Amino acid sequence: MLIRIDPQSPEPLFEQVVFAVKTAVARGTAKGGDRLPSVRELAKELAINPNTVVRAYEVLERDGVVVRRQGAGCFLTGRGSDLATGE
Repeated sequence: MLIRIDPQSPEPLFEQVVFAVKTAVARGTAKGGDRLPSVRELAKELAINPNTVVRAYEVLERDGVVVRRQGAGCFLTGRGSDLATGE
């Protein structure tokens, strides 16, 4: 799954990450059971603070898009295609 952010955008970085994940699920490029990158991996890849990624993953978990498994990481639940709306 490709996650891109725009540091110049007025939208907060964590919201950009959330939207990217939801869009990938809606488009079918990511499906239930897929593992998201670890917080450290994604923070390094996007050159952002790990706390930003944690916040994005917390929002995704709250919205039911991902489930956290202790010691294994975050996995997509595969919930419906209405996720790209960004709520």
